[in-house]
Amino acid sequence: MGSESEKKDLISLIQGKFSKLSKGQKIIAQFILVNYDKAAFMTAAKLGETVGVSESTVVRFANALGYSGYPLLQKSLQELIKTKLTTVQRVEMSKEYSSDFAILKKVLKADIENIKGTLDEINPSSFESVINQLLSAKKIYIVGLRSSAAIGEYLSFYLNLILDNVVLVNYGISDVFEQILKVGKDDLVIGISLPRYSKRTFELLQYAKEQGAEIVSITDSHLSPIATLSDETLITRSNMASFVDSLVAPLSVANALIVAVGMRKKEEITRYFDKLEEIWKEYKIYDEK
Repeated sequence: MGSESEKKDLISLIQGKFSKLSKGQKIIAQFILVNYDKAAFMTAAKLGETVGVSESTVVRFANALGYSGYPLLQKSLQELIKTKLTTVQRVEMSKEYSSDFAILKKVLKADIENIKGTLDEINPSSFESVINQLLSAKKIYIVGLRSSAAIGEYLSFYLNLILDNVVLVNYGISDVFEQILKVGKDDLVIGISLPRYSKRTFELLQYAKEQGAEIVSITDSHLSPIATLSDETLITRSNMASFVDSLVAPLSVANALIVAVGMRKKEEITRYFDKLEEIWKEYKIYDEK
């Protein structure tokens, strides 16, 4: 199990196997078919407790579907719902948290797992290639819309301090297509898109690709819409602990890009930041005690 087509057909798979399942397994199947959004974030023990069967019955149910264990079934469920849940459904999923501190623990643990997963999945040669492209591009366009705007702002702010040729494409006075209108074959476009994927981000990258620009995507899967357009893809986990998508791992990757570019331009940025420190001091940009 695990291909994209299998993930999309998970509900059909459960329906197809239903008649051959045991009585307890059928109870699980019926619950998942109706409440797959909630089941995707339950442990085997919690799912069993919810429907009134043992944890071992839940594990055998996963085996009956062709999975080697429940965690793989859970992962497929999470992939299935990632782009389909409405905000209302995500809020409904969050009602099981018992206290404020439980929320803190759950969210921080999920973010830790997202960073660990990103470290395992990101391709080192792709990362190095992106650094080379950042340094050789005539102009760099960063496209981050909706929730990805925070990552785009962060990446463009620091890259512009180092490279001075970065354009942030985001909603503002001018239309987003006007901001990327002059993109060409010597330019690099970095698209940031996480579930629920922004259709406009895909369209902007599609336009840039048609103009001959190099395309890099920061996204959560090689199967995400913008990854299909990209010359290089940096995979970052953004699995949600609740109704809010996690931006911790993609922000960490953006931070790594900035640091790596900075290390390649060490001498130039040392002179630049010396001058910048003088300006900050003269105009009292920061509090100094």
